[in-house]
Amino acid sequence: MKNLKRRKPKFKRPKLTEEEEIARTRLPKEGEMLGIVELMLGSDKLRVQCSDDKERIVRIPGKLRKRVWIRVSDLILIKPWKVMSDRRADVVWRYTRTQARWLQRKGYLKNISVG
Repeated sequence: MKNLKRRKPKFKRPKLTEEEEIARTRLPKEGEMLGIVELMLGSDKLRVQCSDDKERIVRIPGKLRKRVWIRVSDLILIKPWKVMSDRRADVVWRYTRTQARWLQRKGYLKNISVG
């Protein structure tokens, strides 16, 4: 019979303190904007209220699909498509609650309220 002992993972990410988490906050670059997830549509798509007061259907790309879990009312960073830029976009980053509050205090979220 095989040894059914569980193996330890080779690498475990250390927990970040609040200061380290804020220091690593990714800011929007040119062509990117912030948005709040309003609704999960299924099939890796979300409805997002963006910082430019438009509502977009956003796709979670393959590299983020299994690594990042996105929920309703999360703050995300999106990049609109070149075609249909006012209706479609891709997710670039998901912010934690601490990072979202920091962005709100610093004035990056003018038209969006983080809940």
